[in-house]
Amino acid sequence: MSSPSLPNYPREKIVEEKSSLEMMFDELYAFKAQKGHCNVSQSDAGNKSLSHWVNNQRFLYKKNTLSSDRTEQLNSIGFIW
Repeated sequence: MSSPSLPNYPREKIVEEKSSLEMMFDELYAFKAQKGHCNVSQSDAGNKSLSHWVNNQRFLYKKNTLSSDRTEQLNSIGFIW
């Protein structure tokens, strides 16, 4: 007796992905650990996306549209607004 064959469903790979905000914060955290500050230069070719993200956080903060959680998170690493 052969057992009935099971349908061939694709197996889903469960991957825990970080949000882009978490990834950028982690990148900034590593930058600070290496450089000692959070001031990412816009002319730093190796950190263009990080520089853009940092400037965007400052822009949102000044517009008072940055969430309090994100503000606290950035403050916790000595982010200069």
